[in-house]
Amino acid sequence: MIAIIRISGMVKVDTRVEEALYRMRLRRKYACVIAQEKPEVLGVMKKIRNFAAFGKINEETLVKLIKARGRMADKSEIKDASHLAKEIIAGKSMEKLGLKPFFRLHPARGGIKSKVHYPKGVLGDHKENINKLIERML
Repeated sequence: MIAIIRISGMVKVDTRVEEALYRMRLRRKYACVIAQEKPEVLGVMKKIRNFAAFGKINEETLVKLIKARGRMADKSEIKDASHLAKEIIAGKSMEKLGLKPFFRLHPARGGIKSKVHYPKGVLGDHKENINKLIERML
C-alpha cells in the first residue's frame, strides 16, 4: 500500500499535473490517499512527485490514520479501525467499505521544507519514512 500526501497548493500548477492530482483525489493541501501499487498509480506518482510526498505505509500507521482522520461516507462513527485497515490492505476499496476515499491531515508538527525533495525536504519518495511524516500530521 502506498500513502500519497499533497504538499503543494493550487497556485501555478500545470493543468496536466492538476488533473492528475484531482484524479487521485488530492484536491487540497495536506490531503492523503491510500493506493495499491499498480503500474498506472506509479506512473501518476512520477508526474506529481514535485507536488506530493509518497511512500509505503505500514498497517500500524494505517490503523492510526483511520482512527484519527477517517470518516464514513454516511457520517456515522468508525467502529473497528483495525478491521477496516486489514480489509484495505487485502485490496478492498474504501468506497465499498463505506469510508471516504481520502483523509484530511494537519500541517506537520515541527514544520516541513515544502519546496525541497526528500532527504532535505518533504517532496517525493519517502519509502518507509512516510509513516513518520503521517504520524506528525495526525
